[in-house]
Amino acid sequence: MQRINQTIRVTKFILVGFSSLGELQMLLFVVFLLLYMTILLANATIMTVIRCSRSLHTPMYGFLFILSFSETCYTFVIIPQLLDHLLSDTKAISFVACATQLFFFLGFACTNCFLIAVMGYDRYVAICFPLRYMIIMNKKLGLGLISVSAATGFFIALVATNLICDMPFCGPNRVNHYFCDMAPVIKLACTDTHVKELALFSLSILVIMVPFVLILISYGFIVNTILKIPSAEGKLKTFATCVSHLTVVIVHYGCASIIYLRPKSKSASDKDQLVAVTYTVVTPLLNPLVYSLRNQEVKAALKKVFLRPSPAKLI
Repeated sequence: MQRINQTIRVTKFILVGFSSLGELQMLLFVVFLLLYMTILLANATIMTVIRCSRSLHTPMYGFLFILSFSETCYTFVIIPQLLDHLLSDTKAISFVACATQLFFFLGFACTNCFLIAVMGYDRYVAICFPLRYMIIMNKKLGLGLISVSAATGFFIALVATNLICDMPFCGPNRVNHYFCDMAPVIKLACTDTHVKELALFSLSILVIMVPFVLILISYGFIVNTILKIPSAEGKLKTFATCVSHLTVVIVHYGCASIIYLRPKSKSASDKDQLVAVTYTVVTPLLNPLVYSLRNQEVKAALKKVFLRPSPAKLI
């Protein structure tokens, strides 16, 4: 800590994380390392397949490519440090590093929320306007939606990070979490935080509820269109194209709502860490698995790319 004008200012935080688990931290290290390697492999596989398969060069899979890339960066902000701290005794992080981690974590998290909403709009156009799909969802619009999602996400992250880091931290420095998230860090501020907590809660509503409502509206139109399809087989086939996206929506927005859209009095940090594991580790792994296991086009492309016969076998 530094003493500035007779006021002690915190220069580093201690990420308590899973410290209470003692020797079990080594087991957690192995588990999280395996999960992280699987996340990297799964997302890299999805991106490679989309890049190499011409049949997947459509707006839907373009958005999935960007989402996989964003999820990979998102986990890179959190998991390597978590692995390091599971093997370390100090578990310290500087104030600047904590602010940097918070900014990039929020930036990629917000971007993912908006990208998933964009993918919902893509499904709406594909099902409700199939003949005009490629005209409406052209390359220019796709790049524009991706750019707006990223720019808005990181702008909101910048505002939120500035709101938090602008507060004085002059007392306790033990963050009851395994990374620098908003609520655990704010609790350490040595000033009244109600106004800024309200501002951050408003930003959370903007990031989580607005895209979620837009997704619900999109699926309202989608369901209405599906019900007009005469055959039961046609209805099931059309709805099957949305199952992967719906699964991601439920897990992603569900976990985010549990953490960021509830009264302060309902907070329970130990349980928060378990939910945080879901949206920082499980969700980035779920996205590529869901889209590869439940999507026939991706499964077919996987076989073509990775099970393609070698030239020697063709002779």
